[in-house]
Amino acid sequence: MTAPLSNDLRKRVVLAIEAGESCRSVASRFGVSVSAAVKWSQRYRATGSVAPGKMGGHRKRILEPHRAFIIERINQTSHLTLHGLKDELAARGVKVSHDTVWKFLRREGLSFKKNTVRP
Repeated sequence: MTAPLSNDLRKRVVLAIEAGESCRSVASRFGVSVSAAVKWSQRYRATGSVAPGKMGGHRKRILEPHRAFIIERINQTSHLTLHGLKDELAARGVKVSHDTVWKFLRREGLSFKKNTVRP
């Protein structure tokens, strides 16, 4: 994913379009795509700003509200598997993959070692 273009360039493009020049001619003059010029002018008309919107972001963790339940189940049952835990979560209405469960456990520092004496 590329970084957004500078606000200075965006402002110059929008000001040229507001002055009456066509989006195509402004885009070729400033070396940007026509769609970018159109979108920037639309954004300016809608919000009054040419600043780019938020890029990316973080997904909220699905299993975080169920942390206490997961830790309790691991402490109660020593023979619990990832798929078994996934099925128990599905019974509670949380549909996740076993990979999601694994990543949660790894992030929390929990493991499924059945024999803690062996290395």
